[in-house]
Amino acid sequence: MKTLDLGGALAMSMLLAGFARADLPPDTGRGPQMAELKVPASKHWVWVNDFVFPHMADGMAYLVDGDSGRYLGTLSTGYGFARVVLSGDGKLIYSPETYFARGTRGKRTDVVTLYDAGTLLAAGEIVIPPKRASNLPMMANSVLTDDGRFLLIYNFNPAQSVTVVDTKLHKFIREIETPGCALIYPTGPRSFFSVCGDGSLSLAELDDAGAAHQTRTQPVFDLAKDPVTEKAVRIGKTWYFVSFAGRIYPLEVGPKQAVAGPAWWLTSDAERKAGWRPGGVQQLAVYVQKSRLYSIMHRGGIETHKDPGKDVWVYDVSTRQRVQQFALKNLASSIQLSSDPQPLLFSIFIENPNLDIYDAAGGNWLRSVEHVGTTPTLMVTP
Repeated sequence: MKTLDLGGALAMSMLLAGFARADLPPDTGRGPQMAELKVPASKHWVWVNDFVFPHMADGMAYLVDGDSGRYLGTLSTGYGFARVVLSGDGKLIYSPETYFARGTRGKRTDVVTLYDAGTLLAAGEIVIPPKRASNLPMMANSVLTDDGRFLLIYNFNPAQSVTVVDTKLHKFIREIETPGCALIYPTGPRSFFSVCGDGSLSLAELDDAGAAHQTRTQPVFDLAKDPVTEKAVRIGKTWYFVSFAGRIYPLEVGPKQAVAGPAWWLTSDAERKAGWRPGGVQQLAVYVQKSRLYSIMHRGGIETHKDPGKDVWVYDVSTRQRVQQFALKNLASSIQLSSDPQPLLFSIFIENPNLDIYDAAGGNWLRSVEHVGTTPTLMVTP
């Protein structure tokens, strides 16, 4: 496994200790040194989050520079790891983590570890209720409110709730019950929604103390007729959900109401008959500045809605029209875009963890980084 550019016994001792380091300069004979990363991070850096299915007690997150393909750092992130959450100012990395006293058994402790974004050293730890969901990683497992004040973490044990962490006070403050409703989608400075089993939404608005005022909408999805995935992406106030069949459902959601826009297809009638549909672990990505939606596409039956694909189709969500499509170098189960005016597209496959990097505007392959983790799932960009 490629890790940091450290030397000999020092590298091994640091990795075994679970520390992360930025790349170091050549040994000058002056003893151990540590280089700091740029803060805020480059928009072309990407965090590749690794659930590590073969040994789930040791989740990992890898930082890669998309422009050079260099590894920049690694975090050890505990059992059933989902993803890191980056602070708005770029100074901190929040990582909801789970540990057991005897590694794979014993007393469970859930924490949010605060990592310094410059050194990747642990800068603090917040103990939270031992309820954090350890489902297949999803972006909506843990999010920041839009104003950055609260970190929200989805719980499933099997009662469903949301843990609220105050990022200003660095402490757990409360748990919000969301019976029958899953995951967390921010909708404003202090608000979010969860998706409920009957297709309705549970809306929540937080006050300064993190207490929630909750309302429930009428069903906005017909989950029996056209089930949607939880892998929604957001542009402005609108969340875009996609169904197993490939229909996009736009939802403009605020603290107190949700408005469903016209649904539209990613595929034509002929393409649907040919079996084209979206799929993957992180199957959608957005280029916010131009209102573009990118989707991994493949051919298969409805049961293949999680399968990888080798094609990416691009849509203008304002016109609901496909404007581009291109083939990937390798199969991908996850894609992500950088958030700058000249975005990169990152793709990776959970079963063959080579990170491929493309020019998102033209779909041209730029470079690949081999062996990024073991079973990579979600990718996060600044």
